[in-house]
Amino acid sequence: MTSPVKTRREGAVLEITLDRPKANAIDLHTSRILGETFAAFRDDPDLRAAIITGAGSKFFCPGWDLKAAADGDEVDGDYGVGGFGGLQELRDMNKPVIAAVNGICCGGGLELALSADVILAADHASFALPEITSGTVADAASIKLPKRIPYHIAMEMLFTGRWLDAEEANRWGFVNHVHAADDLMAQAWDMARLLASGPPLVYAAIKEIVRDAEDSNFQDTMNRVTKRQLRLSMCFTGLRITPKVRGPLLKSGLRSGKGAKSVASGFSPDRGAIGPAPSQRTIEPRLSCSRIWTTG
Repeated sequence: MTSPVKTRREGAVLEITLDRPKANAIDLHTSRILGETFAAFRDDPDLRAAIITGAGSKFFCPGWDLKAAADGDEVDGDYGVGGFGGLQELRDMNKPVIAAVNGICCGGGLELALSADVILAADHASFALPEITSGTVADAASIKLPKRIPYHIAMEMLFTGRWLDAEEANRWGFVNHVHAADDLMAQAWDMARLLASGPPLVYAAIKEIVRDAEDSNFQDTMNRVTKRQLRLSMCFTGLRITPKVRGPLLKSGLRSGKGAKSVASGFSPDRGAIGPAPSQRTIEPRLSCSRIWTTG
C-alpha cells in the first residue's frame, strides 16, 4: 500500500509531502503517519528545517477527509502524536517548519499551515475556514487565527467561511510571501537551507519563548526569561566564553533584571564591541554556548 506521506531528505532539510489523491485530505491513518514523520524530524539531530507541502498543483490540504468519516473514521479518533495533521499539538517542536501552500488550503488544512513557522503560498492558492457552513467549529483555527491576523478579519473568516486569495492572505499577514506556482518549492527550499544554516539552539529558545508567551502575559514571560526559567541557550555556535570573561563584562555596567542584556556576543548597540580584547578571552571549543546574563 502506497504511503500517503512522502519524504525527501537533502542535507539538513526534510521535505514532507501530503500525497492522498484526489485532494490530500487527512484521515486518521494519514494523521498518524504525519505525526510520526514530524516527531522523527524533531528528534533527528542532523535535521534542522522542514517543509510541509501537498502533492499536485490544486490542493495543499482541505482538512478532514469527510469520505473517510462517512466510512467509519471517528472525529474524536486517534489522530496520533501531534494531534490532527501531526504538527499542531506536537510537543517540543523547536525546529523551523515551513508550509509551502500549493493550492486550496482550508479547514484543518489551514490549521496545519498555521502550525508552521513560515507560510509561503503559490499565487493561485486560496484559504478558508468553511466549517461554519456545516454548523461545526474550526477549533484550532479559532484559537490560532485571531493571534495571527487582525481580530476582525479572523472573526469574519470564522463566522462566514469567506475565501481569501493568496495576495489577501499575504496582506493580512498570515502568508509570508507569495510566489509563482512553478517557483514555490524552489523558494521554500532556499528558505529552508537558510534556516538550516542558522543556530539551532537559538531557534529552540525563540520557539520556547513564543510558545510560553502565547499562554502568558508579557511581564510573566519576561520574568521567566530574566530568571532563566526557560531553557535559553546559545548566542553563537562553536564557542563558549568561560567565566574568566565575566569580570570585564561586569564592569561594562550591564545588569540583570530590567534592561538586562545578553552579552555573550560581546556587542552593545550603543557602544559597539564590549568585553576584553580577543587575545584576552579564554575560549573553549563547544557545540554551543550558554547565554550569559550579567549580574550587578
